[in-house]
Amino acid sequence: MRILLAEDDENLNKSLTKRLAARGFDVDSCSDGDEALYYAEQNIHDVILLDRMLPHMDGTKVLQKLRAENIAVPVIIITALGTLGDKVTGLNLGADDYLVKPFEFEELIARIQCVTRRSLTINMTNTLELADISYNADSNVLSCNGESCSLSNREGALLEVFLRSPNQTIPRGTLLLKVWGPDSDVEEGNLDNYIHFLRRRLKNVGSSLELRTVRGIGYFLEARTT
Repeated sequence: MRILLAEDDENLNKSLTKRLAARGFDVDSCSDGDEALYYAEQNIHDVILLDRMLPHMDGTKVLQKLRAENIAVPVIIITALGTLGDKVTGLNLGADDYLVKPFEFEELIARIQCVTRRSLTINMTNTLELADISYNADSNVLSCNGESCSLSNREGALLEVFLRSPNQTIPRGTLLLKVWGPDSDVEEGNLDNYIHFLRRRLKNVGSSLELRTVRGIGYFLEARTT
C-alpha cells in the first residue's frame, strides 16, 4: 500500500515515514502544500495523511482542490487543530477522517486500516482476485487453480495495479508512477522487463489472464479466449 505523507514538522515527518515503512507501507513524504497537491494529483496513493497547516498552501485547500478534481483517494487530516468546528470543517471538505496531534502511532495505523477498508479496491485480507487468479499482497503469492508462485516486490506491485483497475488500459506513465514512484528516474525499459516477468508468472500458474500490449499507450490485462 502506498501512502502520501504531507507534514511540515521535520522530526514528525521523518519519524512517521520510518515507522510506516517498517510496517510495510511505501511512503512518499513532502513538507508543503504545493508538493502535496502535486504528488496527490498523480493519483497513485491508497491513502493520504495530510497536515492541515502546511506552508505555501494549507491542507484544507489541497483537499478542496483534490475533491474538485474528482480524486477520491482516502484522506486523513492530521493536525493540532482539534476543536469540534475544525473537525466539522475538515470532514465537510471531503476528509475521510480527522486525527488530532499528538496521537499514538497505533491509532494512526487503525485509522489507515479503517479508511482503506471503505475503498472498493482494498479488502481486509489484502487478497485481490480476478478471473481465475488470486494474489495475496501481504505474502506476494500468486495462485491459480491449485498452482502458486512467489512474486518479487516489484512484480507484485505491478500486478496490483492491473488487479485494482480491471478491464482498463493502463498507460505506461501511470505504471511507472504507481510502481516506481514519482521521484524515480527508472528507464522505461525496466517496465518492459517486468511486464515480461509478469507474463511468465501468469503462464507458469496456468492462468487464462494475459497482459496485452496496447501499442503507443500501455497494457491491458484480460482473459484469453479459447
